Amino acid sequence: MEQSKEKANMDFETVKKVIKMVEESDITALSVEKGDFKVEVKREKGLQHIPVASQHAVAHPQPVQKEKAVSEEDGLLAITAPMVGTFYRASSPDSPPYVEEGDDIETGKVVCIIEAMKLFNEIESELSGKIVKILVENAASVEYGQKLMLIRKR
Repeated sequence: MEQSKEKANMDFETVKKVIKMVEESDITALSVEKGDFKVEVKREKGLQHIPVASQHAVAHPQPVQKEKAVSEEDGLLAITAPMVGTFYRASSPDSPPYVEEGDDIETGKVVCIIEAMKLFNEIESELSGKIVKILVENAASVEYGQKLMLIRKR
């Protein structure tokens, strides 16, 4: 019974890796065989995402827009999560946060990390401005498209 659980976990990890390979490349199909286990992932042109059984393994092969207008009245823009994962404000528990409310940032500045499938992805700002509000608590789970921070654009 234990061996069956280990095999199921190994197979699920393999599926996640295959999906990640497809979403990060221009290929439209990938097939992997491992012993008696076989997984095949196909993507059609124009498909927005690949449906997956796990809530933590959602593929988004289209480019992600990281900022979008929250309200034209207040002039604030949002940095949004480009993937499902765990939000971290710093590179380690002992390190200072990448940004604080009130900080001025430039385009390309790392503002946080999102851990997805044991990979730590640095999230960079695509605009210059001032951090007005950080909307997510450190080490909280985030969803694709969730607003992480509000910025007043310069």
